[in-house]
Amino acid sequence: MGLLLTGGAVFQNGSFVNTDIAMEGGRIVALSPSLPRDGFSVIELHDHLIVPGFVDVHVHLREPGFSYKETIFSGTAAAAAGGYTAVCAMPNLKPVPDSREHLDVQLALIRKNAKVRVYPYGAITRGEQGEVLSDMADLAADVVGFSDDGRGVQSRQQMRQAMLLAKELGRPIVAHCEDESLLQTGWAVHAGDFARRNGLPGNDPASEWRQVERDLQLVRETGCPYHVCHVSTKESVDLIRRAKAEGLPVSCETGPHYLVLCDEDLQDEGRFKMNPPIRSAADREALLQGLLDGTVDCIATDHAPHSAEEKSQGLRGSLNGIVGLETAFPVLYTMLVETGLVPLPTLLNALCVRPRQLFGLPGGTLAEGEVADLTVLDVNRPHTIDSAAFRSLGRATPFDGWGVSAAVAMTICGGELVFADLRREEEEL
Repeated sequence: MGLLLTGGAVFQNGSFVNTDIAMEGGRIVALSPSLPRDGFSVIELHDHLIVPGFVDVHVHLREPGFSYKETIFSGTAAAAAGGYTAVCAMPNLKPVPDSREHLDVQLALIRKNAKVRVYPYGAITRGEQGEVLSDMADLAADVVGFSDDGRGVQSRQQMRQAMLLAKELGRPIVAHCEDESLLQTGWAVHAGDFARRNGLPGNDPASEWRQVERDLQLVRETGCPYHVCHVSTKESVDLIRRAKAEGLPVSCETGPHYLVLCDEDLQDEGRFKMNPPIRSAADREALLQGLLDGTVDCIATDHAPHSAEEKSQGLRGSLNGIVGLETAFPVLYTMLVETGLVPLPTLLNALCVRPRQLFGLPGGTLAEGEVADLTVLDVNRPHTIDSAAFRSLGRATPFDGWGVSAAVAMTICGGELVFADLRREEEEL
């Protein structure tokens, strides 16, 4: 039996249209203001918004190798609860997907346990050690791109070789940009006023943008499609904007935490520790402007769960990484859309449409014949973020206890209901 959503407002061509939407066999089969109900399970969605399923091009599912932090099942359950129908999984695993044998271990787990679509990355270098290129040709057919996320590729020559091969294979290089020669040992936060006032070792923003600058020159030389992970600095935004103006095949992402927080918001808790760190108010403003003018293509959470113990050592001692799949939309809608900083269509483009365009993923358009991957939003549901209720095994988020005004009400992947919470009662903020 198919599924019919009625009474909602459907996002089409940058605006919302009141129409029913029918799905069957994993596809959208009809859209019309009053579709017949015979043969369909009907869900009433009055005052809800129906949008293409969110895509996160940067998540850490931790399996195989680190299932005490997260599993493919728990991570994709968190994704579904956050409105995501597809995620791209980073390769810092054990074994690292640097060969066909190692990738097959991950693919088997995905087929068995994933609740939403999972597209893995292959490693750029063997073991993500930055020394020898991975078996990129053997991986290309089953990966969405190549990344050594967690570490920057330090050798210019090696990155150039990787770009040439990735271009030949028709896959992008997805770069964690970090020049280790510019890093202070034991850095805890952004190298700014907060770090100086609190006597904390700082992370120099040049450690990011200098490697972005290097890689953009390599893109000029090779023509390789190139995507910059978790952009956090104003200099990186400016470099990418100019590269796009040149016509280079360049794209980038930033995270919700970089768009709504700055280093003055930090607390000495592990839930505020990530790499790159939350930076200055000027950096945050540059990222917002980049989102508005299209320099920043995607918003990706860099969902990176750790155990409670690993996140219990404050800013100095905790491991880098926060969870983000279950908080992204409520926080972004409340802090950016409701405040008038970002139009809702711009936010949705960065969450639903542009990621699919860049990485060649199905969906992104709610039209007859398209894949039935969609998300239902309730933008009138005030509630408080409670990390204890997360589906993710990770609990470290800077947004714990925040009052937000919107929620994901339903997630449908391939025409199947993978998450539903249609409650309308308001929680006290």
